[in-house]
Amino acid sequence: MNWLRLQMRAGLRAARQMLRQPFNTLLAALVVGIAAALPATGYMLLGNLQRLAGTVSAAPEISVFMQPAASADTVKDTEKKIRALLAKDGRVELISRDAALKRFRDNDGLSEILDALPENPFADAFVVRLKDADAQRLEALRADLAKLPEVEHVQLDSDWAKRLDALIALGRQALTMLAGVLGLGLVAVTFNTIRLQLLTQRDEIEVSRLLGATDAWIRRPFHWFGALQGLLGGVLAGLLALVATRMLAQPMGELAGLYSLEFVLRPLAALDWVVLLALCALLGWLGASASVRRHLSRIA
Repeated sequence: MNWLRLQMRAGLRAARQMLRQPFNTLLAALVVGIAAALPATGYMLLGNLQRLAGTVSAAPEISVFMQPAASADTVKDTEKKIRALLAKDGRVELISRDAALKRFRDNDGLSEILDALPENPFADAFVVRLKDADAQRLEALRADLAKLPEVEHVQLDSDWAKRLDALIALGRQALTMLAGVLGLGLVAVTFNTIRLQLLTQRDEIEVSRLLGATDAWIRRPFHWFGALQGLLGGVLAGLLALVATRMLAQPMGELAGLYSLEFVLRPLAALDWVVLLALCALLGWLGASASVRRHLSRIA
């Protein structure tokens, strides 16, 4: 209980010190917030992209395009062969050339171009959706479908999802490196802030030592000062990430709509907020601890 009471007193003392110099406190917290907002926003975007990739790649698809001259009987026969290859492991959907033409006609930017063509440029196509399949199974099925007569092209539509996963992994590594560099920067900012605080309160520290104050008692408010400064910077970082989410939500939704995807940009979750605030407070505490350990011994 005594330890907790001492910590509370030190925290209140640090808070009062921050309130006595609001401009410097806000400026330092703003620096921390802007630096922490970059990885926080990047983490938010990566999380949304990973959710999008998981949604798209959850049901692997293979598109089978028939030759334009294929007859209706040939298309039906090919459909039977595709179903036989699947062995009840998925489903097949036929997209006729007329349905494809109608879909593209509904697009105002393409209707006039399609009207100028002498005939329907599209071919009949099948969309094959598998329930559960690994990459090896998909590649084997794609090769078997390509061997069917009157089949002109087979496309594994999950390839782009794999590339997206690779980009997300690369982005995650880059974000980790950025967060590490900015984390060191936040420690340095707090280190310098606490150094200035120590110099400002030099006389007070000397008097406290003469009155019998221990170094632990002297260090405690500075640790809290760094942690509270980091915590305030974390709040600003979360708010900046929230603003970025609001600003990017509509453009991201419109972009997803062009690919017929329903996608809503989600902000940081409650747990992400807790982790962000805890990390910023911890970095502030580390910077304060390093600064106090280095400079307090120089004060006689």
